[in-house]
Amino acid sequence: MSGTARTENLIDRQQLARAFVDALTDQLVVTGIGNATNDVFAAGDRPQNFYMRGSMGAGVPIAFGLARARPNDRIVCIEGDGSVLMNLGALATVGSYRPKNLAIVILDNGAYQITGGQPTHTASGIDLAAVARGCGITSAARVDSMTDFMAHLSRMLDTAGPHVLVASVDRKLSDPKAYQPRRPPLIKYRFMDTLGTLEDVDRLTWE
Repeated sequence: MSGTARTENLIDRQQLARAFVDALTDQLVVTGIGNATNDVFAAGDRPQNFYMRGSMGAGVPIAFGLARARPNDRIVCIEGDGSVLMNLGALATVGSYRPKNLAIVILDNGAYQITGGQPTHTASGIDLAAVARGCGITSAARVDSMTDFMAHLSRMLDTAGPHVLVASVDRKLSDPKAYQPRRPPLIKYRFMDTLGTLEDVDRLTWE
């Protein structure tokens, strides 16, 4: 496990995504935009996954809201460092309310890769695990190997949170053939159907 800055030891992000999906059971998963969505979709689509499209910074807030609304379900958010940095206040909210059923995985590649690879603040040493701890999330760690990632992920999935796990990952591009289809209504309604909250449109009226 590293200290505060990125190291030369970077985890293969797509390998991590496959291991992440393989470790899931009944958890509800919210994926951030870009690589997080594409890699998780490519690793194994499941109806319990809610894929974000075009709403940068909204992954953690949506996962937090889901955790608060459904305390009997376990929620996992997988996000990129750029999106988390865009909405750091979400970590403070998680730290304030401390939902026990929420775990957050942050894929930290130190770049806004989708928009051209511009460096994020983590590239200069900002440690999002330390930020999470400062926000009151005591279970927050940073890893730079698959072995450490799997050990922390297993603990996160089996114990009460909230948890934050920051993984130093590479910048390998997602396979364009594996991109999650841009079908937001389908994503929404499939997820609602999984939760049992899909509206019965036959019962809707104009009154």
